[in-house]
Amino acid sequence: MNLLASLRYLLALHEHRHFGRAAQACHITQPALSNALRALEREFGTPIVQRGRAYAGLTPEGEQVLATARRMLHEHTLLQQELARRAGQLEGRLRLGVVPTAVPVAARFAARLRERHPGIRPELRSMASQDIESGLQQLGLDLGLGFMERVGPRAGGFATLAQYREHYYLVRRSAPGAPAGDALGPPLSWAEAAALPLALLTPDMHNRHIVDAAFARAGVAVQPALETDSTLALGLSLQAGDLCSVMPGALVAAVRAAGGLSAQPLVRPEVATPVGFITLRQAPPTPVLKAALALARDAAWHEELAHCSGALVV
Repeated sequence: MNLLASLRYLLALHEHRHFGRAAQACHITQPALSNALRALEREFGTPIVQRGRAYAGLTPEGEQVLATARRMLHEHTLLQQELARRAGQLEGRLRLGVVPTAVPVAARFAARLRERHPGIRPELRSMASQDIESGLQQLGLDLGLGFMERVGPRAGGFATLAQYREHYYLVRRSAPGAPAGDALGPPLSWAEAAALPLALLTPDMHNRHIVDAAFARAGVAVQPALETDSTLALGLSLQAGDLCSVMPGALVAAVRAAGGLSAQPLVRPEVATPVGFITLRQAPPTPVLKAALALARDAAWHEELAHCSGALVV
């Protein structure tokens, strides 16, 4: 039995919580995955997976094996990348969890990283803030890009690297005579925005917490006309109807690229939310992660961020 392969199958099963989807993610058949997990149980002499008509989770012993599997696979990746680096090659996967509103910045960052190091394979995952933090703690992610205010005061387990500040805009379909191109409309107060039919992210997203707090500071509350956990659905809803939305600058440029949308800076109150990269302090950084963090500190990258769709470098 290939122990490392079986441990990867166990991680996939825990992530997908379904035998068929886990097997598909591992590019093997479902019977092959099940057989490997049964062999793993024989190896350790204890049940690992709770089996029923469907996947029912791991046993307590399975949770212990899972925790060890994460550490072993992280050390294996670390060794592989370090040996490749010594041979003059920098290659490997970078698993990057990104809050949805920062995906345009993360995509740009991944492109710059690939330009510097063609052997690095960035894997971008759009995730809620709590899932990014959990993914880092469980060694399922190498790097996060999200809201620093979530981990700043309690960053004992996390390290952060500031990148930019999110500024917020009211976005809607362009009216006749609206500014063309990248030009912005006149500033609009949060209180004025609250009176409009709004499409917002769902309450479980941290961006929504920021937006609701800004409306509260303006002395108003909103009842959204539409809620979604998808920034793509948010942009499409503006194109399709008479809805408006509150978006950070990085996302504004992405949705306006399709045309037909205008944006106005939101004021009173002024809101600027720090966004940065997040790593787990206790995990030894792989060579690939070190390369990504070097780019994140690079002056040329920060100059690019300064001109990137309303983002203000910290």
